[in-house]
Amino acid sequence: MFGNYKSQIIGGQKEKFVRLEDANSDISFKSDMAGRTKYGFNIEGHATNPSKSIKLGVKRGSEGLVTFGRTLKSGVTRAVFPEDLRVSDKRIFDPQDKSLLFWNRLLVISCIFAVSIDPLFLYLPVFKDEGKCLHIDESLANIVSWMRTAVDLFYLIRMVLQFRTAFIAPSSRVFGRGELVIDPKQIATRYLSRYFVVDFLSVLPAPQTVTWRYLGGSRGSDVLITKTLLSYIILIQYIPRFLRFIPLSSDLKKTAGVFAETAWAGAAYYLLWFVLASHIFGAVWYLLAVERKDTCWNEACTENDQCNEKLSYLYCSREGNFNLTEWQDIGKSVLDENCAEEEKFSYGIYARAVTTNVLDTEDFVIKYCFCLWWGLQNLR
Repeated sequence: MFGNYKSQIIGGQKEKFVRLEDANSDISFKSDMAGRTKYGFNIEGHATNPSKSIKLGVKRGSEGLVTFGRTLKSGVTRAVFPEDLRVSDKRIFDPQDKSLLFWNRLLVISCIFAVSIDPLFLYLPVFKDEGKCLHIDESLANIVSWMRTAVDLFYLIRMVLQFRTAFIAPSSRVFGRGELVIDPKQIATRYLSRYFVVDFLSVLPAPQTVTWRYLGGSRGSDVLITKTLLSYIILIQYIPRFLRFIPLSSDLKKTAGVFAETAWAGAAYYLLWFVLASHIFGAVWYLLAVERKDTCWNEACTENDQCNEKLSYLYCSREGNFNLTEWQDIGKSVLDENCAEEEKFSYGIYARAVTTNVLDTEDFVIKYCFCLWWGLQNLR
């Protein structure tokens, strides 16, 4: 296109002039089409792959959205991304961290284990056949109380971690992973306003306090009061202890998607819930059977003048301040005659527990297996 040039002195200065020549439009057009045919539509004239160009465009577009998401505040303060959390000077945990997800799965298992321990308190009342009185199985009470305490201490660690676990800002969920709020005040406020009350009520050592009060021989800690308090406390505290599954399950679904990563693990998880339900039903059935037999004893004793005078003997005294021989004679003539058989008293669905002497044995394995089998049969 550009031809030869020549120099000329004008006004004492040497000037260079370029001569323009006619360009060959056919050659130019052909060379341009050849370049397009060979390389595609390329503005800069470099060889490119169309698929790579599309990928590059998508990548740049996504990076633009992420940059826009970072700059968009929408009322969220001190929000970071997971990769920025590693360099934060605060001791804040990423909820999507693998170690924390594993910890949450352990907590779900510990919660299932905790709600399986609570029904064991309902097995503490046992009838003494030789003493004709109701008492508390002290060895079982010690074991169950310390097991419950250990599980609750394990859950207390989770409550402490909740004050240092970041959460994904709701307003940033539309931008992929979302932004993490690492402000300790916002984290604490969110936890206190949502699940702290449920967690606090679920770890209150109320059953242990009642049990240790009885084992310590405190004044007023008799068998009847202990049995009544344990039954009410366990059944009432079951509500928050089951409700705390909600935050754990929701956190796992938001971060990991599922609790069990394999089909076998999922099947075992739901089978565990079925066995747990049978375990709870069996324990409640045992306690109600104890209540039914205790009612029969009270009714039979109040109808007999000699037994009515010693009505408190129906509950074994830890101080041993009663005449055992005299009470055994009364028990055989009054209690066994009126409450030993189903024909004398209507036990209903609790008749099997009375006739098989499950209520009179301190062999926990036999008693537990029998009640668990009853629960499995009635949940089919």
